Amino acid sequence: MSAVVAQPVAIFGCRSQVAGGLCFFDEQILLYAAGASCVQFHIEQKWQKFIPGSEKSQGMQALAISPNRRYLAVSETVAEQPAVTVYEVSLVPSRRRRTLAAAELPVREFVALAFSPDSRYLAAATSPPEVHLAYWLWEKQRLMAAVRIEAPGSGLCQVSFSPQDNAQVCITGNGIFKLIKYSEGTLKTTSLQKGELQNYLCHAWLSAEKVVCGTDTGKLIIFESGEVRWETSVEYKIPPRELEDATTKGPGSLTSFSAFYSSDISCDLVSEDNGSQQDSLPQICAVAAYSKGFACSSSPGVVLLFEKTEEKEAYKETQEIWIPRDFCNSEPEQSGREDIICICFSPSEEMMIISTTKNQLYMFNMPSTEIVKEKSAHFIYLHFPLHSDSITGLDTCIRKPIVATCSLDRSVRIWNYKTNTLELYKQYQEEAYTVSLHPTGLFCLVGFSDKLRLMSLLYEDMHVFMEFTVRGCRECAFSNGGHLFAAVNGNVIHIYSTTTFENTNNLKGHSGKICAVKWSADDAKLVSCDTHGAVYEWNLLTGKRESECVLRSCKYSSIALSPFAKIIFAVGSDQTLKEISESSILHEVPAFDVVYTAIAVSHSGHMLFIGTSLGTIRTMRYPLPLPTEFNEYQAHAGPVTKMSITDDDLFLLTASKDGSFLIWKVYDKEGRILKREKEVEYAEEVLIMRSDIEEKGQAMLDLQIRVKELQTENDYQLRLKDVNCNEKIKEIKEIFTQEIDCLKTKHEILQAEKEKQELQHQYQLFELMKKQAREVQDLESSNNQKLLMENEKYQELQVKSQRMQEEYEKQLHDLEESKSKALEELTEYYEEKLNEKSVLLEETEETIRQQLHIYEEIKKQIEDDEDREIQEIKIKYERRLQEEKESNLRLKGETGIMRKRFDSLQKDIEERNSEIEEIKLEQQKLQGIITSLEKDILALKREIQERDDTIQDKEKRIYDLKKKNQELEKFKFVLDYKIKELKKQIQPRENDIMVMKEQIREMEGELERFHKQNAQLELNITELQRKLKATDREVHRERQKEQNMKALIKRFKTDLHNCVGFIQDSRKLKDRICELYTKYVHQTDMVETVELDTDLQQEYIRQREYLERNFATLKKKVVKESEIHRADYVRIMQENVSLIKEINELRQELKVTRAQVHDLQSTLGLTKKKQVIRDPAPSSEVLFSPAVLRLNAEKESEKIIEMQQLEIQRLRDQIQEKGQVLAIQPLSDGRLPMLNLEGSHRT
Repeated sequence: MSAVVAQPVAIFGCRSQVAGGLCFFDEQILLYAAGASCVQFHIEQKWQKFIPGSEKSQGMQALAISPNRRYLAVSETVAEQPAVTVYEVSLVPSRRRRTLAAAELPVREFVALAFSPDSRYLAAATSPPEVHLAYWLWEKQRLMAAVRIEAPGSGLCQVSFSPQDNAQVCITGNGIFKLIKYSEGTLKTTSLQKGELQNYLCHAWLSAEKVVCGTDTGKLIIFESGEVRWETSVEYKIPPRELEDATTKGPGSLTSFSAFYSSDISCDLVSEDNGSQQDSLPQICAVAAYSKGFACSSSPGVVLLFEKTEEKEAYKETQEIWIPRDFCNSEPEQSGREDIICICFSPSEEMMIISTTKNQLYMFNMPSTEIVKEKSAHFIYLHFPLHSDSITGLDTCIRKPIVATCSLDRSVRIWNYKTNTLELYKQYQEEAYTVSLHPTGLFCLVGFSDKLRLMSLLYEDMHVFMEFTVRGCRECAFSNGGHLFAAVNGNVIHIYSTTTFENTNNLKGHSGKICAVKWSADDAKLVSCDTHGAVYEWNLLTGKRESECVLRSCKYSSIALSPFAKIIFAVGSDQTLKEISESSILHEVPAFDVVYTAIAVSHSGHMLFIGTSLGTIRTMRYPLPLPTEFNEYQAHAGPVTKMSITDDDLFLLTASKDGSFLIWKVYDKEGRILKREKEVEYAEEVLIMRSDIEEKGQAMLDLQIRVKELQTENDYQLRLKDVNCNEKIKEIKEIFTQEIDCLKTKHEILQAEKEKQELQHQYQLFELMKKQAREVQDLESSNNQKLLMENEKYQELQVKSQRMQEEYEKQLHDLEESKSKALEELTEYYEEKLNEKSVLLEETEETIRQQLHIYEEIKKQIEDDEDREIQEIKIKYERRLQEEKESNLRLKGETGIMRKRFDSLQKDIEERNSEIEEIKLEQQKLQGIITSLEKDILALKREIQERDDTIQDKEKRIYDLKKKNQELEKFKFVLDYKIKELKKQIQPRENDIMVMKEQIREMEGELERFHKQNAQLELNITELQRKLKATDREVHRERQKEQNMKALIKRFKTDLHNCVGFIQDSRKLKDRICELYTKYVHQTDMVETVELDTDLQQEYIRQREYLERNFATLKKKVVKESEIHRADYVRIMQENVSLIKEINELRQELKVTRAQVHDLQSTLGLTKKKQVIRDPAPSSEVLFSPAVLRLNAEKESEKIIEMQQLEIQRLRDQIQEKGQVLAIQPLSDGRLPMLNLEGSHRT
């Protein structure tokens, strides 16, 4: 079975915290860190290539490119050990050359790297507090030297080589500025900073001796050989004002977004933030040198260019380059205020690239000349705005090649994975937790922290057209048909209809937070998982669970379904991949010490893709082979949060917590692209708002009218220019004819002068020829004499040379004879020597023959002895081998017996362990029962104690009550008297209640009158509105006429301008004016229209005055009646308040009387009992005693009080009904609001 291969195509993200994270390979290729890789990005062609990180790497810490642009150094932490890998990027593909380890150094990571000028040496520095500087000869993997540097403060360090010296290194940090020299195997500090230590955030070499440093207090300091040569403080920069007006019209889409940022506009913040910015302190976060000076970042969102001046060692600021505002942001005034942490120039210094703390990349084309340079300029995006925080949602659709992502940076982005571009982008005020695309690709569902929003993906915007009250929705998903969508709220899944937006179903049953939901292919089922280890399968027709699989020890993070939803794949915290079917786990695949965080299954069902907590991607074939086989790829620098596969199974899309979004292309093992049965054509249609179309249509009409006007104006201007040009041509022609005549006369004069000069030259030439002939004759005679003398000298020299040649020949002959004699003597001598040597050679040959014979005999004896010994050793070891075989057989039998015993013991151990576990469980249960019983015992003891206390309290209370009863008997007669007085007081209160009823009736009559008056006023207002509409229509007609007249005047003006063109030709001008007259003037029409216009105007003026008078009188009436109504309303409210107060007072009095009556009843009952005890045989006198009469009177008073309570309740109900009637009618109609009687009900 062939494995699945995934190849990265594009990554959208940037790790700005990597030191030296921007490097130019050449003029167009940029290297930067993204995810777990280093990306090669072509700026013009937009393609990307990847240099993956090492296996089990915890992410890149620093980058550095060599000065010859051939090698790239990458700092990583692998298996908790620092490692520096050097790649040869000049090769295609890039090849790993060396890996440098520092096991002997007590360091965990290198945070800064630098190559020497000749690219042979590499320097690396660690982070404080213990800063170590390592110096490598990297090609031989040799650590040349290392030194420990004391760092008084925390923060990052930066290291760099001198541009002309391989042995000199500069290192800066918090309280660190040192120039270090390598010599004789050690690193020595050559210069230290004198004075107060500062926090140096960055530095750059300006020359072989000068270094510019930036501090956290906004100071720029230039050191030369360790001494301060120049220092300046940079102010906190506030953006210029010209961008504020331009950004107010910013749209909410990427199309206009990119067009805006490509224009030449600077950026600005609103004025309300200026005060807080002025109080901020500048920080030099980044600095980079170039040929004219250096660039630095002193404030958020700005880069300053400094150039060298004519003065000695001085630099001045020449230009500000600002990051533009992002008006897709919910806070556009803060969008451009990003800290710039890295600046990089291209090799030719034509381009500058920067990276910011929000993981954004910007570029700026450096001006070629001083004339083009502006005081303030702005950056543009290198490719697209990127996510700056963890990506929480990712989804694809069927009909379009787009993918939606959302992030904790409060943005939602739409990408095209075919063209690798960003199509839409919008930022909101709330964090976005999840996103889902409709299968058509025209709608998008986004879960925010406050609501769930359904959006239309327009051509240039995202339009929210429906909101759902689902707070903190972490997961949502459209069905495959798009007619439903699921939204998660905690542990409940809400099912909504996409057409009616109704909540059709609520799926409840999860005990933990739901982490993922998936729809089946036919949308009949829904599968969900939660953090409590539950995987549920729901039937959407019944709204009930069909199957479940619960594993409490696992916190699931993601699930995926096979094509027919028969198998569920789930991953979670237990480091396994589970294959679930019919409520049971069929198969578990271990993850090998890695937590799986996301999973996706291809639509064909033959491929599995899994994301891990280390940011890697694993690809597997399905069915899963045994043993498990997979391919693993380095992808992200953080855990993979979301994965998705496109509908054609060609692309894999992954998102991570580090904010990067990666597009993969899927191949089989042979490198072939996987093909589907049907090729789907993607839809090209887009949505657009009607208002946008109307605005654009109106703009086009306005532009067309403007173009026509400009054409007529241009034609008229051209004609005028033709006339002017013809006149000028005539004038110039006359001037040139005059000049030609003048030149002709000058030419004739010059011709005459030329002829005279020619005659003079001929005469002078004849004289010179004569003179030359004489001189030639004189020279010939003198030269002939010299030749004769030289010939005589030559003959004498020839005779001398013959003599010398004869002498040399004699000497040569003598030398040859002497040489031949010496040669003969030498040959004789060496022949004698040769004879002697030959005799010696024969003797040595004879001795060699004898020694060979002796050697052969010794050899034979040794061979015989060795054969004998070998035979003996062979027999000996064969015996040993036989013994070993027998012992092995015996040991095998014993091991078999021991294995059986071991297996039986293992089973016994397992049984014992199971029994122990059962006993432990029983013990735990019993322990729980014991603890619960102990708690019950304590509670019962506590309850017994409390009851004892209550009994004692009640006994005390009984004793106290007995005393009170005795006292109450004393006050009995006094209370009887008070009851009589209260009865007398109740009668006038009833009269007051009757009076209040009459007042309420009067108020109701007034309310009815107010309603009638308001109805009449409404009729008057509607009539006036009709009249006003009629006048508006008349005004509209008049405006239309006015527009027609303006158009006629405009046409007449254009025709009149055309007539002006014939101002030189009177006949054509007359014809044109006649045509204008016949075209625009009609005598009869003019007379009639004038008369009609005057009559209409008078009638219009009269009607208008009449309507204005009526309107003024009606307005006064309305004002008066509203004042009357307001006064009546205030009076009625005051009366209501007074009545409510009186009712409350009556209630209080009734309560007091009830309490008194109750107390009297209790006292009377006690006295009655005592009398019965004292006199068991009462007489007839007792029945007619005063106490009995008082009891009957008390009963009568109670009945009266109950009747009054009923009457008060009835009055309350009536008042409440009236209040409800008033509440139904709005206050805007001039009616009274509902009376606030809640306080009376509560009392």
